[in-house]
Amino acid sequence: MDRHKEKLIIYQLFPRIFTNGNANCVPWGTLEQNGSGKLNDFTPHLLRSIKELGVNCLWLTGVIEHATKTDFSKYGIEKDNPNVVKGEAGSPYAIKDYYDISPSLAESVPDRMKEFEKLVKRIHKEEMKVIIDFVPNHTARVYHSDSAPKGIEDFGARDRIDMGFERNNNYYYITNQQFCPSINLAAEGDRPYVEFPAKATGNDCFNAFCGEYDWYETVKLNYGHDYNDNSDHFDPVPDTWLKMLHILRFWASKGVDGFRCDMVFMVPLAFWHWAIPQVKSVYPHLIFIGEIYDIGLYRPFLDYGCFDYLYDKVNLYDTLVGIETQGWSAAQLTGCWQTVDGIGDSMLNFLENHDEVRFASKAYAGDSLRVIPSLVTSAMISKGPFLMYYGQELGEQGRDCEGFAGENNRTTIFDYWSLSTVRRWYNGGKCNEDLMTPHEKWLRNVYKKVLTLCNKRDSLRLGGFFDLMYVNLRQPGFDPHRQFAFIRHKDDDVLLIIVNFSKESAHVKVMLPKAAFDAANIPQGETISTDLLWDKPHKLNLIPDEPVSVYLSAADAVVLPIGRKDRRVASPNKEEKREQENKMA
Repeated sequence: MDRHKEKLIIYQLFPRIFTNGNANCVPWGTLEQNGSGKLNDFTPHLLRSIKELGVNCLWLTGVIEHATKTDFSKYGIEKDNPNVVKGEAGSPYAIKDYYDISPSLAESVPDRMKEFEKLVKRIHKEEMKVIIDFVPNHTARVYHSDSAPKGIEDFGARDRIDMGFERNNNYYYITNQQFCPSINLAAEGDRPYVEFPAKATGNDCFNAFCGEYDWYETVKLNYGHDYNDNSDHFDPVPDTWLKMLHILRFWASKGVDGFRCDMVFMVPLAFWHWAIPQVKSVYPHLIFIGEIYDIGLYRPFLDYGCFDYLYDKVNLYDTLVGIETQGWSAAQLTGCWQTVDGIGDSMLNFLENHDEVRFASKAYAGDSLRVIPSLVTSAMISKGPFLMYYGQELGEQGRDCEGFAGENNRTTIFDYWSLSTVRRWYNGGKCNEDLMTPHEKWLRNVYKKVLTLCNKRDSLRLGGFFDLMYVNLRQPGFDPHRQFAFIRHKDDDVLLIIVNFSKESAHVKVMLPKAAFDAANIPQGETISTDLLWDKPHKLNLIPDEPVSVYLSAADAVVLPIGRKDRRVASPNKEEKREQENKMA
């Protein structure tokens, strides 16, 4: 297989939690109480265990040093004021040093960068890519780098703090106002947090009085856009642009294969147009994935912004959520691919990530057994990447009340914690099934089947897409509100994919129009097709504009090969044989 044409299967994980074996974590626990996973825990055996799921890219979240309540001052790392830190561990998106590794992830804190560099090499040795977060919109409220290369100044070091906006300021200021949010800035520690003049808060809060639901632990970076009059000041290039370009090149030099870029739409599009080509001119293989939530911005950020991939959260993901939780019609999935027609292969699909609720949580499906139709649709609808969040393959429900995060159907990003589902699989580094429940074993195998197929089959890795919904909206035996059917095809590899979102089993009849036969070069006639998910044979009579019938359990799917690659002529049954013999006689 040409590795450059692989479909990206990304596995997002928090090293802090992923390999933490503490079964007795306490809410709001400190590092000493709850512990933390380490970069050195990622042995070749562990990496191979992740890879066997079909994964070819790891997204390591929370590796760049961020503000925390843990005191690492004995290592020369400036202590953070706890009053503007969320959780004991702190938010991985409140960066305090863009040039350093989070010290809690290191076995030897002074060697934390070396441990990261060795991990990157181990991942590459297992023939997987590694991406990290790039957080361009905001920093921690207090930024200080003790690891920046010589000559690199901290953000804000030369800012004119008497000016609300100045092109070369790194931050925005609320002049003559002290930072005064609704939270208590003297609640923790021996010193209140004081910020004068106040800086704009990361979620575009341009006043000194942000609330507890604002991103009060962060401050907004200034890229040369003046929010007072909506004017741009990009020529000459602003100082923040130059600093961020250097940071991207720094991490590229460490061997990472790309960046998941946080909240890209909150940074001027012109910056991405300027920065990404410059980085790729030296590191052409780098991948840039943008977190974005406006369909209207998809094409500008791909075309002018030069991103390789973008989140398809508000299109496909939200539709799948609606089908599962609110009774939306599965026919709306046709509108999803039509919305991104021409750019669908640049869309990153997912069912979970650190911002969204867990699929098996009570806020979503409430049962990981129901994942198959959503998983098959999301992973197989296009050649674009598919993202899986750690523990998803084990049915993690996000029911823990970890501390700052509370019980919110998600896994915390703010606290030191450990997940029982992942611990049972990790098993002290053995990474095996010895402690896993029967359900966890079954579910992990389902993910393995679906995701390995994505690169085993040319039709899924490289092929075209043909939607069968338009001819089946009124087909007797097909419920377009609970079922979805499509074809993926590449040369002689053709797959008929049917999913059933219903809570009831069904004998589903799917019409294959002549246009599908022509587009995918489907051979006509009877064939035995063995479902690639469940290894069950299905006898199909493939005739244009005639339905084929398939039995589907509740919340199920089939992936049926119907191309010349897998052609198996159906053997006649006893009655057919007798009829043929009588005719011959």
